[in-house]
Amino acid sequence: MARRLLLVALLFSVAVACTLGPDYERPPLTVPEQWREVAASEESLANLPWWELFQDEQLKSLIETALAENRDLKIAIERIEEARAMYGFSRADLYPQIDANATAGALQFSEGSLTHTPEGGMDTNTEIYNINVGLAWELDLFGRIRRANEAELANLLATEEARRAVALSVVAGVAQAYVELRDLDLRLEITRRTLESRREYLALARDRFEGGITPELDMRQAEAELYRVQSFVYQLEARVTQKENEISFLLGRSPSPIVRGRTVNQQPIPPQVPAGLPASLLERRPDVRQAEEQLTSANARIGEAIAMRYPRIALTGSYGAASTDLSTLLDSPSETWNIFAGLTQPIFSAGKNKRRVEVRQSQQRQAVYAYERALLQALREVEDALIALQKAGEQRGSQGERVAAERKVLELSELRYRGGVADYLEVLDAQRSLFNAEIDEVSTIGDHVTSLIRLYKALGGGWPVDAATAQQDSEPTAEKGSTG
Repeated sequence: MARRLLLVALLFSVAVACTLGPDYERPPLTVPEQWREVAASEESLANLPWWELFQDEQLKSLIETALAENRDLKIAIERIEEARAMYGFSRADLYPQIDANATAGALQFSEGSLTHTPEGGMDTNTEIYNINVGLAWELDLFGRIRRANEAELANLLATEEARRAVALSVVAGVAQAYVELRDLDLRLEITRRTLESRREYLALARDRFEGGITPELDMRQAEAELYRVQSFVYQLEARVTQKENEISFLLGRSPSPIVRGRTVNQQPIPPQVPAGLPASLLERRPDVRQAEEQLTSANARIGEAIAMRYPRIALTGSYGAASTDLSTLLDSPSETWNIFAGLTQPIFSAGKNKRRVEVRQSQQRQAVYAYERALLQALREVEDALIALQKAGEQRGSQGERVAAERKVLELSELRYRGGVADYLEVLDAQRSLFNAEIDEVSTIGDHVTSLIRLYKALGGGWPVDAATAQQDSEPTAEKGSTG
């Protein structure tokens, strides 16, 4: 009879089961058809894996180390494991819970409840032995558990997208920091070269002063300029070490020197940088995908809250044996069993269940706005990166022309000074202008390269969309059908 009751309950639950609440649909979004600064195309820079974008072998090695050792990425991977466990924890509610227990003990009766022994005496103690297997199973008639599972699965997928976002940030962060380091290296090289030039000019000014050709003012101005440039050397040396420490942190290791590869002006920049279609950000940007999974979870929580306003039916039962004599515990007369079906219907909770639905609905609307904000932020970052890349390239050319012109100015000023036509102040101004132009040129080159990295990150680059296959950093991935 017990088996029949279970079978009837199971068939009934399958027949009437439904899932309450709205099914997820992507909200309508207004996405521009093309970018403001460049023509849209099917091709995108983000289709290029990072190991093909960066042509510096030392930089590739640094990125590979960071993907294996970066602590933020390790934390993101552990959050996936946590979310997977939570999904499995929630999914377990769909299945019967079976427990076994055994008890053994003795009772001391009061005098008013003494029992007679067969010999006519009194027995004040009774031993009790019990062993049974219990079953508890909630029938998910209205989809409360299924909606909860749907929400936890979406949370799991959101954590996987969060890991991809962290990995992309690590790749871009290491690349950008490395370019900035090579930028500082070149600035330091120019400054040291300039310092040597200033020493030569100071020696010349001293000789001319001691020979009575020029006043002491020229010598003192040359001396002050030397110390000014020397202070820049100390400043840049400190910044180089600090940048190395920043990269070491991203690599997940203690501060240490960084092996260099190509100089900043040897880093390749494609002549044409395709940006793809704006709508592609919906599928490529991990932060946008994460926001959508969080929206999916919030949407499922509405159905869970609605289902809590409907009846909850649970089956409980047990099968075992009980006896006052341990030697007869497993005999047929000691057999015990029970099976019950219980129904709980909320009737009055002072509006708590209704308010729970309203809370979930508000959270879902917040998730919609967060999703829209993530997309708008992605569009903005791409547009900013596109204009930065374009203008940095134009500025790079202008800065090169400026340096060439400043060198010519200095050359002419030196000729005028040595010929006694001009004073040293004219040479000093030309020296400072050339030094500033050379530093600005290096800064512009660095900005040009880092703007390409920012665009790559903004487009959601890192790995091909359809491949997280080749050279993907090792991490557990969740599938829709995982049970945890």
